[in-house]
Amino acid sequence: MCIAAWAWECHPAHRLLLLFNRDEYHSRPTQPTQWWAPGEDSKEILGGRDDLGGGTWMGCTRDGRLAFLTNVREPSSLIGAKTRGQLPVRFLQGSHGPLEYATEIAKEADQYNGFNLILVDLNLGTMVYISNRPGGDPVIQTVAPGLHVLSNAAIDSPWPKALRLGQSFERYLETHDDAEASLKHMVEELMMDTIKPDRSMVPDTGVDPEWEYKISSIFIDTAKGQARYGTRSMVALAAKLDGEVTFYERYLENTLWKENFIQFHMEKEQ
Repeated sequence: MCIAAWAWECHPAHRLLLLFNRDEYHSRPTQPTQWWAPGEDSKEILGGRDDLGGGTWMGCTRDGRLAFLTNVREPSSLIGAKTRGQLPVRFLQGSHGPLEYATEIAKEADQYNGFNLILVDLNLGTMVYISNRPGGDPVIQTVAPGLHVLSNAAIDSPWPKALRLGQSFERYLETHDDAEASLKHMVEELMMDTIKPDRSMVPDTGVDPEWEYKISSIFIDTAKGQARYGTRSMVALAAKLDGEVTFYERYLENTLWKENFIQFHMEKEQ
């Protein structure tokens, strides 16, 4: 279901510090973070890739565009819905700014199951949030500088695990200066947290309460019947003010945890 926490334009050395856990069934075929292009002449994306839908849950480009996505937890799904993983890809491949793209997506938002989408232009210093839940007109808002958390409800909703991650992230940034802020260490300290809240604090989204409890931690490792489900990828991304972008991923491949470390310098807009 995924969870993200980030510091946006409020850090002395970074425009963006982002942490992101992707939760999915272990049987769903997935590619780890790498440079890839959706088509022969299309722009390269740095991110993981869903082999079924062909999209991504999080990705960025060399020209400073970044997008990430979480599902909205709800008891039923739309039959024949469009693939949500294409929403980040279309933004990353396109030329529209975050607000312009969000406005375009709003016109077709009812064709998707529930989603939260963050769109960023690092060069322009613009971040926009769009969600198609609750029903009616989609929610579109500019994201203010500061610390934010996004799980499977609206941005900054006070779900227990969102509050826990937000508080842990804030403490981490207060106690580690830039020289100490290893992305790998941030992932290990913050995104591998298996603590669950008291059952009475678990949100009521309409899904089975026992399942809701099982997936109420930041790091998830559980099962639904015979199908293993849980956190399959943990990412930390740092975009410095000087344009240097560092991408660290810890991901599960079969039964082994592996690592990716990728660094590039963001191209300035012409």
